[in-house]
Amino acid sequence: KSGRVLYEKNAHARKAIASTTKIMTAIVALERGNLEDKVKVSKRAANIGGSTINLKEGEEWTLKELLYGLMLRSGNDAAIAIAEHIGGSVEGFAALMNEKARELGLKNTQFKTPHGLDTPGHYSTAYELAQLTRYALNNPIFSQIVGTQNISVKGRSFYTTNEMLGAYPGADGVKTGYTGQAGRCLVTSATRNNMRLISVVLNCSSRTVRAKNSRAILDYAFNNYRLTKLLDESDNITEIQVSKGKAENVSVVPEKGIEMPLTEEEKSKMEMNVCLYYDKLNAPVLSDFEVGYVEFTANGNTIAKVALKTGKSVEKKRIIDYYRDIVGIWYRLMK
Repeated sequence: KSGRVLYEKNAHARKAIASTTKIMTAIVALERGNLEDKVKVSKRAANIGGSTINLKEGEEWTLKELLYGLMLRSGNDAAIAIAEHIGGSVEGFAALMNEKARELGLKNTQFKTPHGLDTPGHYSTAYELAQLTRYALNNPIFSQIVGTQNISVKGRSFYTTNEMLGAYPGADGVKTGYTGQAGRCLVTSATRNNMRLISVVLNCSSRTVRAKNSRAILDYAFNNYRLTKLLDESDNITEIQVSKGKAENVSVVPEKGIEMPLTEEEKSKMEMNVCLYYDKLNAPVLSDFEVGYVEFTANGNTIAKVALKTGKSVEKKRIIDYYRDIVGIWYRLMK
């Protein structure tokens, strides 16, 4: 939910990423295609090597069926069929992948293919794969597909290549990868107590090692952090005085609520600091006008920061309003 990094090592080093590439392939296909689209398998798709679902030239599959073959069995042939259908060509689809990467702010990621076989100039980082996965998991269809252990499609049984599914408590995704250059790669999602974590390990020496490393960092995070609500979007943080307004003050509320994974030590040392840009506002005051921010720190580190805005609008007083004020004061004095 928060995007907070709980552990990292060489997280920003550019690496070959093998079939974890298919996370981007799937999300571009889901956003630009229709699940019931009919996709015809080309000769190029049918002839690709590596991990495949044994597509035959001329076969027709739905986009949805191909996505299961892509994400569960890591089908390179499914990747090319999807790319040609959505992008017109493998190269056209790679351009769409890179366009999406730029949109998501992934500055150390570049795609050349939809499958991730070793190709010069095709790379990402552990950090950016985690960011991409965080985005993709917000798509319920993507989340459903990558959390599936096995499914029957066109009479074929697809079993996931993800050794964490069914073996690690709470595991619900995401994607494996392997090439000679990239080594064994694994992006894992796991959810416990309403907290979903993403781990990324790249260039491991074996399936056993990548699973062991994934377990280690997920165990560390689940054992040491708890999802904690710091702020609700309806919280009234403070008020700012309003000059010449129908109300004397305007409420100040957070732009959004904040939930963060925190350690017990961080919880005990958490401090909230409110910074306002204005001591007073002149009417009229519009609602949702940014007036400052609230920052949460622990041990001198900023844990979370969110903008503050006006909770409601305040109209400017008109002459008739001043007249009513004067009459009201006169009336109280006469009593």
